Amino acid sequence: MPNYTTAPALTSEYIDSVWETLPKHLRPTLLLPAAVLSQQLQCDITIASETFQHTGSFKFRAAYNTLASIPNQHVITASSGNFGQAVAYACKLLGKTCTVVMPATSARVKIDAVQSYGGQVDLIDVKQVSRTERVAQLMAAQPGAFQAQAYDDYRVVTGNSTLGKEIFASDHFDYIVVPVGGGGLSSGIVVARNHLQAQTEIIGAEPLPGNDAARSLHSGQLVHNEQEPNTIADGARTVSLGQLNWEILKTGLADIIEVADATTLTALRNYFRYINLKVEPTGALALGALLTQPERFVGKRVCCIVSGGNVDPAAYARIISEE
Repeated sequence: MPNYTTAPALTSEYIDSVWETLPKHLRPTLLLPAAVLSQQLQCDITIASETFQHTGSFKFRAAYNTLASIPNQHVITASSGNFGQAVAYACKLLGKTCTVVMPATSARVKIDAVQSYGGQVDLIDVKQVSRTERVAQLMAAQPGAFQAQAYDDYRVVTGNSTLGKEIFASDHFDYIVVPVGGGGLSSGIVVARNHLQAQTEIIGAEPLPGNDAARSLHSGQLVHNEQEPNTIADGARTVSLGQLNWEILKTGLADIIEVADATTLTALRNYFRYINLKVEPTGALALGALLTQPERFVGKRVCCIVSGGNVDPAAYARIISEE
């Protein structure tokens, strides 16, 4: 069985087709005005929350769109948690099976979730073997399997673009601020903006300890972290942007704001206190970007994307109780 790899298939016809067919399998994003935060930061903030999406993050958009398009019955992927959950649930819905390579440091709630959807979890020590190496080993042992990419695939990007479509249909924004890890979500938002010929500026929010995307954007060439970054934003512990994502983002993003982990945690607490929304650290990056450069957004209409809400309960309780 052939393995369908990345391809430059981001045609208008393909985007229109996905936008027509995929939404019936999705939950619409929750759009929340943030009155208190808007007053504090002197801008008009709307939160686009994917915490109520299937499996608790935007990743289901990409996973279902990708796996519904392939004939392979077994899927192998690598994930710190959210994409693995999405793949496992999509496989369950589509009658497929999957193996998810996950760092041993992944949040327990994410490991348990993958297994609850029927996925097989393969835990690794990333200091001993990288996710890429382990996936390659599994693919060699199972040549009929499909390797699902978490971000570097046109089907992933187009699936994620459905979130952008919903945001652009809801209102006009001066800025959309979106978390950046491997670039799958941010690429999807750029693709939606370009497809709709909107004028909104899109700004990435990346953890400072893993700022390869910001360094890439500022240097004009794709650069890599030496190893998976040690950041509280576990969904952004990527070595680099995907190649397809970089080709989209290098001209599609206005900027990337680097967010210190302490600021990300402050943003997470603000979501809980002022919006009553449970957010995982990666999902708090967009608000963290506003807290990092508040002067940039004064007087503007801003949409902050919350990418997911899957966080270990014990860790979450500790985070929100700290100052």
